[in-house]
Formats: sequence, C-alpha cells, structure tokens
Amino acid sequence: MPTLSRSCILALALPCLASIGGTAPAASPEPPVTWRVVGVSDGDTLTALDEDNQKHKVRLHGIDAPEIGQPFGTKSRDALGTLTVRKTATLHLHGRDRYGRDLARVEIDGQDVNVELVKNGLAWHYVRYDKSPELAKAEREAREAKRGVWADKEPVPPWEWRATERDRKRQPAAQK
Repeated sequence: MPTLSRSCILALALPCLASIGGTAPAASPEPPVTWRVVGVSDGDTLTALDEDNQKHKVRLHGIDAPEIGQPFGTKSRDALGTLTVRKTATLHLHGRDRYGRDLARVEIDGQDVNVELVKNGLAWHYVRYDKSPELAKAEREAREAKRGVWADKEPVPPWEWRATERDRKRQPAAQK
C-alpha cells in the first residue's frame, strides 16, 4: 500500500478542517516553530528567540498596523506587546519579506494574535498580501463596531500614511 506524504495528508485534511470553522491560522508553507517573544518594535513587528537563542525579527503576516507617529500607532504597539512579550508563541511561517524579517501568523495559547489585532481595530487586514477570510471578517467586525482606528472619521491605512511621509521627506526644505 502506498504511503502518503505529509504534504499530501495536509492537502486532503485542510478542506475538511476549513469546513469545521475555527480560528486556526491559515496554512503556511513551513512547519510551525515555537519561539519566545522578547520585544516589539511596532504594532506588526516583534522580536523572538528560537530554540538556539537566536534572535529573529518577525513581521505579522497579513496585517498592517498604524505606524508609530500615526493615530493608534502606539496603542497598536502596546497591544502587541501585551499579547506577546515574555510568552511562548507558535509561529506559522510564511517566508521572509524584502527586509529579511520572518513573516508569520502568531498564535499564543490558541489565540491568533494577527486576527486579535485586526478585530480590535489596531491593524488593517493587508489584502495585498493575504486573502484570509478570518482577517477579512475581523476587519469587517471592527469597522462595524467602530473599534480602534475605525472610530476615526477617516482612518488612513498605514501604506498610504507611509507613502505620504516619503513624499513629504523628499520635498526640498523651501517647499515644506
């Protein structure tokens, strides 16, 4: 009798698990790792130590949090810290970004941290890089409840805020 590979079993099981519902992070191309979170930089970037005590910068996959200096930037960073720092996390890795950071859905005690930040209005679902129905639903609920950034009359997505800041910094001093 032929033996099924792990990826084949996963491919067969995922549709069944998806039909059950639940909040498990979206499937990632790599096996999950367990690391200890030791710090946060902002609302979507943390630092973790692996089993060999090596430091990793981790960008939360599928979300984009307000920048520090942008409304809700500090609240988002503080919320990520409260949810993760000094805790052991399961990271569902999704490769690396252009800055060399590990991309991951982060889970602590069964809670999807990425979804939690979006649900609380402290991050946007970054649909340019992720099509997760859980993140889409979390953002929809946060918008409807006017939580976090959605309490603002016209919230500015971080990617637009960064572009405006880049343009502003490029202007000659006389034009500022």
